[in-house]
Amino acid sequence: MMKIPHRIYLTEDQMPKQWYNLRADMKELPDPMLNPKTYKPATEEDLYPVFCTELAKQELDNTTCYIDIPEEVQEFYKMFRPSPLIRAYNLEKALGTPAKIYYKYEGNNTSGSHKLNSAIAQAYYAKKQGLTSVTTETGAGQWGTALAEACSYYNIPLTVYMVKCSYEQKPFRKSIIETFDGKIVPSPSNTTNVGRAILKADPTTSGSLGSAISEAVEKAVTTEGCRYVLGSVLNQVVLHQSIIGLESKIAMEMIDEYPDVVIGCAGGGSNLGGLIAPFVQDKLTGKANPRIVAVEPASCPSLTRGRYAYDYCDVGKITPLARMYTLGCSFVPSANHAGGLRYHGMSPIVSKLYHDEYMEAISVEQTKVFEAATLFAKQETILPAPESSHAIYGAVLEALKCKETGEAKTILFGLTGTGYFDMMAYEAYLKGTMKDYIPTEKDLEKGFSELPIIPKN
Repeated sequence: MMKIPHRIYLTEDQMPKQWYNLRADMKELPDPMLNPKTYKPATEEDLYPVFCTELAKQELDNTTCYIDIPEEVQEFYKMFRPSPLIRAYNLEKALGTPAKIYYKYEGNNTSGSHKLNSAIAQAYYAKKQGLTSVTTETGAGQWGTALAEACSYYNIPLTVYMVKCSYEQKPFRKSIIETFDGKIVPSPSNTTNVGRAILKADPTTSGSLGSAISEAVEKAVTTEGCRYVLGSVLNQVVLHQSIIGLESKIAMEMIDEYPDVVIGCAGGGSNLGGLIAPFVQDKLTGKANPRIVAVEPASCPSLTRGRYAYDYCDVGKITPLARMYTLGCSFVPSANHAGGLRYHGMSPIVSKLYHDEYMEAISVEQTKVFEAATLFAKQETILPAPESSHAIYGAVLEALKCKETGEAKTILFGLTGTGYFDMMAYEAYLKGTMKDYIPTEKDLEKGFSELPIIPKN
């Protein structure tokens, strides 16, 4: 019988040369994005003032199954990819489970996360178009760091609007973004019209990804030669992140394995969508039927308690509207919520799959997440990011179910990044000062009450 190694690495030649576009195989497509002025389906041309031309094309491409990864991007990938698929032998032993647990580890780069997969692609298209600067937002800081790395590689000036409470909790993210020549601004700020309006309405706000997006988009559309790039949610980002799932599937085939359940953390949906993409393809085409489980924070429960509706992607209501699971664009997660996964909505692709019951979702309080994180760190020697630790919690839950039933299921989860910039959160957990927050129905109703009413055509 084959002894499965702790780490399974692909060679550079085995790395996928194409991204997989999940929409091409979906039975029913996500509803189209809407132009915020006309409420009609957004066209490529509608997106040009905000996004790079090629990315606008990818955003609306529902039919091309595989899209070539540019050779320059492939070469950059080789600095940190292929990433390892790891068998969690020690975690299995600690749990006493017959389950086989695997995780795809995306922390082998300076950003400490999967975000660089899309950041370098978006920076490449910006450089190819001849843009002179780009803007973005970041929550926990992983995306801002990854984009700063990518923009530095292509010598593109970058402005990052970082959610204010995360900016204050993680000062070293500022240092690393500035190391890569990025400019970082705590959001909301007084540098944009929308930022000033948000601060006027609530001077003490801790910020949200929705408000940071608004500022970044405003800066982009009012600056010549500038465009906005986003680290999650969008179709183009899920497309770029499909390399995670594609590599995972190839590696599992090498050891004659296939997951019974695939688990990912869910914030905006990019890493989850990327990890599950080829396995959902198997579900859609009838080749296999793995369970797909999204794990999100109880403090920002877009899937488990949100509404499936058209909503703005930002607080300032200047981006296209997307039909997705949402808490309302005005929803602001509690400031004591550690890490990312702070977005009010969810990827339209992931939302549609969840709505059509191709996947499940659970929410979990952050103290339970950090309990799983510390258990994992002790057994597998990697300190996980709080975001990733939601997936760890989900994997532990499934493994313990197998312990009860005696089933030797194969579990795959995504370890999206490392937690070395999250030590204040770890310290709060270890000291017992970390608090759980679950929004009440009244808290959620405010966001729902402000959902846009879409006129019937």
